[in-house]
Amino acid sequence: MEGQRWLPLEANPEVTNQVSEVSVARDPGALPARLACISTLTRNLELDSFLKQLGLHPNWQFVDVYGMDPELLSMVPRPVCAVLLLFPITEKYEVFRTEEEEKIKSQGQDVTSSVYFMKQTISNACGTIGLIHAIANNKDKMHFESGSTLKKFLEESVSMSPEERARYLENYDAIRVTHETSAHEGQTEAPSIDEKVDLHFIALVHVDGHLYELDGRKPFPINHGETSDETLLEDAIEVCKKFMERDPDELRFNAIALSAA
Repeated sequence: MEGQRWLPLEANPEVTNQVSEVSVARDPGALPARLACISTLTRNLELDSFLKQLGLHPNWQFVDVYGMDPELLSMVPRPVCAVLLLFPITEKYEVFRTEEEEKIKSQGQDVTSSVYFMKQTISNACGTIGLIHAIANNKDKMHFESGSTLKKFLEESVSMSPEERARYLENYDAIRVTHETSAHEGQTEAPSIDEKVDLHFIALVHVDGHLYELDGRKPFPINHGETSDETLLEDAIEVCKKFMERDPDELRFNAIALSAA
């Protein structure tokens, strides 16, 4: 991916609640200390500072998804309005992604115009873009602080195309500075901005009765079928399982849910 590069954010649960990692039925010890994305904006005693800096009121918070069986999913507070999945970009995945894109271009799919989707043109910004996708498609449920940076960005970009939103983010210094501040607050040494990373975040959201996968590396949203506010978590986890099944030898899969506080 050409263009701007942002520093990877650290996956460390002790870094002022900004980023942490959570295993989804895999070995958490296999995860590196520093990820390309915001790996978890998790529930804690303090308001997540990343979201706070973007001006989001803590009526919704990202919480850990500890596993995929019903008992562990029942531990996630409800309602859930989005799920973020962290996964490795492998050769197997890239083959699937190409085949999926060709199939959809050939056969078509239904995507409601209500979906807020943006492309990713900034390397290492997938976590921030995943967060934007999660919040933007649930904006009516969110409470923003006065002067919220994120609310302003969403309002100003609502009528833009996915490509225009990507370019707008490139020049949106307030969000870039917040991202970079989080990257520098990690406990491990910040990597080179040119360091190659192979982990990526996507958002899974419910819009107009359907479950959409939003990935800025793809040309369009992916419609995964019907869902509802009540079944979003379970339906999203079924999609997560498919990612894991395509790479059975991989351990680096994590998920978090955007839940009511």
